[in-house]
Amino acid sequence: MNNMENKKGKFSALIPFLVFIGVYLGVGIKLTTGGEAMGFYAFKAPIAVILGIIAAFFLIKGSIDEKFDIFIKGCGEENIIIMCIIYLLAGAFSTVSKEMGGVESTVNLGLTIIPPSLITVGMFVIASFISIATGTSVGTIVALAPIGIGFAEKTTISLPLMIGSLIGGAMFGDNLSVISDTTIAATRTQGVQMKDKFRCNVAMAAPAMLVTIILLLIFGRPEVAPAKEVYKYDIIKVIPYIFVLVTALAGMNVFIVLVSGTVISGAIGLYYGAFGLLDLTNHIYDGFVGMFEIFLLSLLTGGLAALVRHGGGLLWITEKIRGTIKGRKSAELGIAAMTALTDVAVANNTVAIIIDGPIARNICEEFKVDPRRSASLLDSFGAIFQGFIPYGAQILMAVQFTEGAVTPFAVMPYLWYQFALAFFVILSIYIPFADGYLNKHPWDFEKWQDAE
Repeated sequence: MNNMENKKGKFSALIPFLVFIGVYLGVGIKLTTGGEAMGFYAFKAPIAVILGIIAAFFLIKGSIDEKFDIFIKGCGEENIIIMCIIYLLAGAFSTVSKEMGGVESTVNLGLTIIPPSLITVGMFVIASFISIATGTSVGTIVALAPIGIGFAEKTTISLPLMIGSLIGGAMFGDNLSVISDTTIAATRTQGVQMKDKFRCNVAMAAPAMLVTIILLLIFGRPEVAPAKEVYKYDIIKVIPYIFVLVTALAGMNVFIVLVSGTVISGAIGLYYGAFGLLDLTNHIYDGFVGMFEIFLLSLLTGGLAALVRHGGGLLWITEKIRGTIKGRKSAELGIAAMTALTDVAVANNTVAIIIDGPIARNICEEFKVDPRRSASLLDSFGAIFQGFIPYGAQILMAVQFTEGAVTPFAVMPYLWYQFALAFFVILSIYIPFADGYLNKHPWDFEKWQDAE
């Protein structure tokens, strides 16, 4: 810990965080009730963070120079900078791969392979793969929603069920993708590697996925199947996604993975004439720009967290949580509940993870919770609630394509994957079936704390 930090927890130091959350939540509710369909996303989170930072400068003791120095060091903290650079590289890979036709080919390949009678299951599986490959649940929904709705209209499949299966698949991939901003935030705030978090996470997500597939096979078959169609795709254009997934899980440095993936996608795009060399550089830059909001949010939140920690705010939360925690199991439940509540408040799982990450790390240190497990809990419960709340971007975006035919509340009962994932994650706290990899590779808490 920084030797400048107070050793006594203070609620007053937590107020800047509450200002951030309160403003973001309040404006989001105001816009939503005022008729803004994407109310929580019309107001940009970095502005709310800046208001929290201003409050911190007023409320936390110390000179302006001292507080500014703490703020800058928080913004420039190693994990924050690494996280921000990964965001930029992930944005470049995602944009270049999409522009060269990778997303379209991946979608069409899946639709060609999957039998029409299994289209609901197929939509879930395709969404899972695209989301895990591209790292974006919203992007997956935008790409697949018109197709899924079209299939539902041609069959007897319930439209809310089709949308529910699509959102479930999108959240499956978003939770596990190595280039998802939620994965990046969860692993960097906990100081763990992506491959380790994936191996812990997949032990819970895989059975949830299996249960969802079984339910869709039983209840999601259309009485009238659409005609089999062959969609145009090029298997070469799917290769960059497979490369990034395989190499990241194999343990290759994430910077090398993303740069190499972007180069491969760029080379394929140039070869097929999807864009020229100058266009390629612009697509890379567009990918950077697309990550600007989350980049700025992470940077500013890092500075805000440093101020709140210096004032004793995070220590105050830890002290209060400590009173309800009796051991490792209740500590893990605390991390899960905290993430769920924060996501419900801010309607953004990445923001929730960035806010809760430092607190979760304190809990891990106090109660010896494996940080790989903590990263998995943060990401999992962020995905569960982000894909479930009716005012979240995922549900709002999906129902928007129905042109008023379906409401967010009509979709919620069909979010079977989210229900299944919540069940298996909570079960794993009491029955450690997901801890096999962690037990084989015990965590070195002393080394981890020294590296903080």
